[in-house]
Amino acid sequence: METKVLRSQLLELIRRTSCELPDDLIRALDKSRRKEKKGTTARYALDVMRENVDLARDKSQPLCQDTGTIICYVDLPKWITEKQFQSAYESAVKTATNKGFLRQNSVDSITGENSGTNLGPGSPAIHFHQASGKSLGVRMMLKGGGSENVSCQYSLPNNKLGAGRDIEGVRKCILDAVQNAQGKGCGPGILGVCIGSDRGSGFVAAKEQFFRQLDDTNDDKLLSKLEKKLLKQANTLGIGPMGFGGETTLMGIKICARNRVPASFFVSISYMCWAYRRNGFLLTESGKINRWLYEGK
Repeated sequence: METKVLRSQLLELIRRTSCELPDDLIRALDKSRRKEKKGTTARYALDVMRENVDLARDKSQPLCQDTGTIICYVDLPKWITEKQFQSAYESAVKTATNKGFLRQNSVDSITGENSGTNLGPGSPAIHFHQASGKSLGVRMMLKGGGSENVSCQYSLPNNKLGAGRDIEGVRKCILDAVQNAQGKGCGPGILGVCIGSDRGSGFVAAKEQFFRQLDDTNDDKLLSKLEKKLLKQANTLGIGPMGFGGETTLMGIKICARNRVPASFFVSISYMCWAYRRNGFLLTESGKINRWLYEGK
């Protein structure tokens, strides 16, 4: 594949991710709006969000002034190397920043200097995996800083919560995280949760849950039941959109479990804002997009 073709397709992926919400999230927003009473602050907030979705899409402008951390997962077929992809993706990120699809949103953690390009150590964050098929699979998300600030991690047992090393203890941790977030994180939010693993890998796995369809069903029956139970319970807390009160505190909870060492039991919770920005595609070696991963159902 010609490098310029790959860059062009990656630029379009970045544009869509920043400016267009995927179909499953739009369905969830519309469902949430119907649950809130007309004339309430909660309904007004959701109406504004829905209007913003349409404006951003129609004008090809970012959904939010914080275009967040750029996270990309790549399934590499044999016809492209990590180095080739990274070079093309970083070039597309730089162009997207120049065009305004991404804000100048990456700063040096020591000096505070802004690169102006969204490029620098760890930015963008790219995770490579070997593909079994012939297509290049690319998924990306934009993770806003406000929602990242209310992400958290618990170590069980937790005496303060009365949470032990079991599913009930996990449930208490997740509801405590939602209660503590209140209106922060730009709710209604979506939670990605990892039960187990170590501190670092737990947060990675929690974020990976955001690549699931919002209206899917967990393959693990126990976790599927837990997701539904917790979503229902979280939405009885009365926190509501942006903390204004109402029926919709969360729009989804996605949970995975990973093995742990006996000495540790972590519950890692990643919070995603209502601007649930992620998209992806499958690309052929000739440069044709076979399928957009989060459109249509």
